[in-house]
Order: sequence, then C-alpha cells, then structure tokens
Amino acid sequence: MKIIIPIKRVLDPYTQARINKQTQLVDLTNAKMAMNPFCEIAVEEALTLKESGSANETIVVSIGTDKTVDTLRTALAMGVDRAIFIKTETDLDLQPLHVAKILANIINREQADLIIMGKQAVDNDNNQTGQILSGLLDYSLGTFISKFDLSSDAKSVEVCREIDSGIETRKLNLPSIVTVDLRLNEPRYASLPNIMKARSKPLETIEIESLGIDITPRIKVISVEESGTKDRASKQISSAEEFFSELNQLGVL
Repeated sequence: MKIIIPIKRVLDPYTQARINKQTQLVDLTNAKMAMNPFCEIAVEEALTLKESGSANETIVVSIGTDKTVDTLRTALAMGVDRAIFIKTETDLDLQPLHVAKILANIINREQADLIIMGKQAVDNDNNQTGQILSGLLDYSLGTFISKFDLSSDAKSVEVCREIDSGIETRKLNLPSIVTVDLRLNEPRYASLPNIMKARSKPLETIEIESLGIDITPRIKVISVEESGTKDRASKQISSAEEFFSELNQLGVL
C-alpha cells in the first residue's frame, strides 16, 4: 500500500504572528517557520503503518518556495521514504481548491491507496482541502480522526471521530482520505542519524506551471487584524457558584 501525506510549512505556532499594515497580511519576514502540527500527526500515523508492515511506501508532498524543502527534509528525517516538492517562484496565496487540485494530480499519478493529512493548517484554519480533495477524486473520507485502524486485508479502515454528541466510528473503503486530529498520536523527533540519511533520500521537484492548474484566487482577503489576546485577563475561581456569578456579570447568562 502506498501512502501520501500532504504537509504544509507554516508560522511556528509558538511564536506571535505580526500583521503587516501595508499588505494587511501576516508578516512572515524573518519569522520562525515549522511543519503544521496536524501534518506532523499525519506523518507519524503513516510511519506507524509503514513500520507495522501495512504500507510499503510513504510519500510527503508540499507546495511552496525553495524554503519549503526544509519542511520536506524534516519529514524525511522522521522516516518518510521520499518527497515531492511542488515549486512556486513566490509565496502564492494558494487556496484550498488550488491545493486540492494540485494534490489530486499527484495522487492520480502515484496511484496512492491512502492519503493521510492534517485536518487543517494553523495559519488559515480553513479545514477544507481534505474535503475538496475527496470530491475531486471520489475517495471515501473521514475527518477529525482521533483513532485509526487498518483492516487485516488492507482494504478498509475503521476510524473514530469526535462529534458534538460523542465519538462516531465509521468504516471507510480504500482508497480513502483521512484528516487527523491532534489526539491521534504523539509525533516522533527526528534522530541525528535519520537527519543525515534524509539528505540522500529522493526529493522530486515539480514546477507548478507544468501541472496546468488554474490557481487564480477565488477568495479575496479584505483585511487581517490581530486577535487582541494580549489584553485578555484570567481569573481563578473556586466554586460553581462563583463561576455562574462571573458569567452573569459578563452577560453570558
């Protein structure tokens, strides 16, 4: 079985985002970047399947400028077999539909049986790419997965997903797309020997223009504002009565 794991390079979630007032976008100049945390979970799950003997190849795919190669190398150092880099000359504002079309092209070419991806990227929180990709490929889909079990015959997967009323369990026939939640596993760290080995692992570069995909923006960002979290205050309460009193004062109840 061949597994494809789409990953994304994002602003490190442990750093404070800054807004460029001229462009009205998040300023990434000299910012610390990292692999999207949900993508790390997806990589770990794919590696677990490979180590159990359920998969024979794992492939990471990412889209961006040359700096994106660092993120791909991180995945290779974690243990992924090979990488595909979709190169763009500038930091394009690729929207979920664009990304899904690009991934569909790669998945069709590779004939992958299973696509494991993060449920969303922490930079835009769209939570759309996996769903759109499922529609384009006509693959079964499981979203927000917190538990994953591949059948013994490798023809289906049983997944658990958190919903408002509890935990929902579903069976998906392969080929399938699953988008994973943070509770699925704990990603491994890349060891020094694996970091060295990653330099010699296959990394294919594809120019985005060669795919012939229309990447004209469908959505326009009007403005971006800081969240104002710096002004938030916290208060410790000691009882349920005090909690409800605070909610009353805030006008919540």
